[in-house]
Amino acid sequence: MPSSIDNNTATAALREARDKVVASGVLGRSPVYTQLLDYLIDCSENSRQPKEFDIAVDVLGRDGSFDVARDSVVRVYIHKLRTRLEKYYRTIAPDADPKLRIPKGQYMVVTTSQPDDHGAVADGLPQPVHKRRLTAINLAWGLLVVALLLANVWQWLDRTRPSVSDSVSAVLSSEPWAAMMDDEIPILVVMGDYYIFGELDEQGRIARMVRDFYINSREDLVTLFMQNSELQSYFRDLDMTYMPEGSASALLNIGPVVQASGKRHQIKMMSRVTTADLRNNHIVYIGYISAMDKLNNLYFTASGLLPGDTFDELYEKSTGRLHRSTAGLPEQGEPFRDLGLVSSWPAASGNQFLLVTGTRDAGLMHAATVVTDPGRLTSLNSNSATDQPATGLETLFEVYGIDKTNFDATRVYQQPLQPSQIWPQEEPVTSGNH
Repeated sequence: MPSSIDNNTATAALREARDKVVASGVLGRSPVYTQLLDYLIDCSENSRQPKEFDIAVDVLGRDGSFDVARDSVVRVYIHKLRTRLEKYYRTIAPDADPKLRIPKGQYMVVTTSQPDDHGAVADGLPQPVHKRRLTAINLAWGLLVVALLLANVWQWLDRTRPSVSDSVSAVLSSEPWAAMMDDEIPILVVMGDYYIFGELDEQGRIARMVRDFYINSREDLVTLFMQNSELQSYFRDLDMTYMPEGSASALLNIGPVVQASGKRHQIKMMSRVTTADLRNNHIVYIGYISAMDKLNNLYFTASGLLPGDTFDELYEKSTGRLHRSTAGLPEQGEPFRDLGLVSSWPAASGNQFLLVTGTRDAGLMHAATVVTDPGRLTSLNSNSATDQPATGLETLFEVYGIDKTNFDATRVYQQPLQPSQIWPQEEPVTSGNH
């Protein structure tokens, strides 16, 4: 029931509760959550419940073309703010009175208090009641009852199917995605493409297209020409790349998660990625292990795994155990084994790397399923061998299938990944004679 204390007292208590939540740090480093909380509090104090569109424009900086039907960014941010408030009162201030709460399905902040002298629980901000609003309120209650009845019927008909927005919200609240959310660093989705150049015939025409594991960009081809200028008579840059079919399928899984994050994001082909891109963005790599290019040495320096010469094998450095993919050229109807790899780690500049990769399509697509499924992410993180927040993680799956269909997968390797081996710490400067 509404609180019986006067408006000024309630407003002061609300602002004090807000200040304690913000000071605790539970809202994270991004100012967006504090701005969103303040906006909802202002709306509640003025007895106004904002629309999803209002929040997108006023708080998240979207323009008038924002489409609430296609973009779930507001729902994601509200869900995460609600979760952080619940975490604060569950772990940091369980005895706080009053508590701030965002009711599910609503875009407003209310307060919940301990039972008052009459045994009732105060809930919500004090709001003036005017007689001319009673008819509208009664009508609203009537509509709410109808809506609840319809909702119950729908849940009874389809109680086992989770909503897409809830699933995506759960993914974004789980590691490694959660590590990308609490800052203003944009997300760069890097697609592992293969650079193609042309081989010339005696008349200077393109005779065939060539793929070389060691020529992964136009710059690599130019470097080759600089080392041997005669090769310019045999090869030509075609400004072409291609992606495996599994990369497109994996992007279909991961794209909605990146979109729902509400962060600035873009997609680039690996052959176009620069060192500055790797430094200034959260990186989500999607593609084959053989197409990692600039990430290859970066990652495998610290990894407990090592690729073989054909990139269809991965060795465990500590034991020498071999994991091999047979998905390259399986016979029609013959079963195969493929390898899927998921790895994440923090970089020196505060950005996060997430590798969603595999030796072939089946492994890559399974890796994409793992990083977009809340249950599998929970299992992945709960089996982590370390609780250190600065430590990355790498997990290898063996995927079983026939033709192009995956049937099962087994986790065959999981170890912590130490970022210090990728980003060496600078030696401390000491005073003294040199």
